[in-house]
Amino acid sequence: MTGDLVRPTRLTVPDLHEWPQFRVDVSFECATSGTQRHRFSGPRLYHVLRDAGPEFDPVRRKDRLRFLISVTGADGHRAVLSWAEIDPDFADAPVLLAVAMDGAPLDAAGPQLVLPQDRCGGRHISGITAIRVDGRYHFGAAVPGRADRATLAAG
Repeated sequence: MTGDLVRPTRLTVPDLHEWPQFRVDVSFECATSGTQRHRFSGPRLYHVLRDAGPEFDPVRRKDRLRFLISVTGADGHRAVLSWAEIDPDFADAPVLLAVAMDGAPLDAAGPQLVLPQDRCGGRHISGITAIRVDGRYHFGAAVPGRADRATLAAG
């Protein structure tokens, strides 16, 4: 886990067993492969990231709402969540860093990002290789080398 964290760290599946474990039954409705049903267990993403110490500014009201979380899998698939989605004071989504699927440990495959609230599972990430917490992005700012794209802030 990297980014705007007081304690960035590298976590393995055995490390993730140190947090309280939660179970969720998930039903993904996919157009190409039909309905997939699985039971996942693991710690909540919120608990793991909270323990890493997101660098929220205590002076800025609701500062945590501007933080984004990017999760990357072994196949290069990436998903982005907002802090508000997982924070108990806001959406409180039970997003898991799954360490087991249908009772089988994921030690060899790596943890999986599971968002039970997503109907199709498009943000499900297998074999997580990176989690980045970012609260320092700048909307509307020019991106070097990308002058060909307009921003919504222009105008």
